[in-house]
Amino acid sequence: MASRGKSETDRLQQNLEEQLDRLMAQLQDLEECKDDLDEDEYEETKQETLEQLKEFKESLTKMAEGNMTLVDNINGIQLAIQAAISQAFKTPEVIKLFAKKQPGQLRQRLAEIDRDVKIGKLSSEVHVQQKLEILTALKKLGDKLQPAEIGFLSANSSQAMSDFEKVTSDLASEDKLF
Repeated sequence: MASRGKSETDRLQQNLEEQLDRLMAQLQDLEECKDDLDEDEYEETKQETLEQLKEFKESLTKMAEGNMTLVDNINGIQLAIQAAISQAFKTPEVIKLFAKKQPGQLRQRLAEIDRDVKIGKLSSEVHVQQKLEILTALKKLGDKLQPAEIGFLSANSSQAMSDFEKVTSDLASEDKLF
């Protein structure tokens, strides 16, 4: 009996991750096709996707309240969705790696964007935004940041990132109630 419950939990978690991947891919595709769409079409599609993310988050909240074995996994996905909704993170790839708790891949992505800005493949503005997102995600995942990274975070933190920090702290407080 116990293995059946574990199997169902694993399958549910896989479905949740696939749903998150689909929504993140939808956001990423939208950003990549931004120039091909007129402003109204882009904003409408983005709002629809964000609305789907909000609905997904609400259903995860209901699941987490009813099934304690899924709480840790669902909370990780909820944080990623909250980041997307609050627009603290603008890079779907970072949101996806954060949701899947993959600090190693986030570190790899950080090295790639540092390289890309040096060779002129990435603008300084985009580099700062993505580096900020990655470092914030790493911090939330409990990864140890170097002093230079901590300095970068405090020098470049935006209001959206501060809001995300507050929301995730609030969620962590709620988890302690369980």
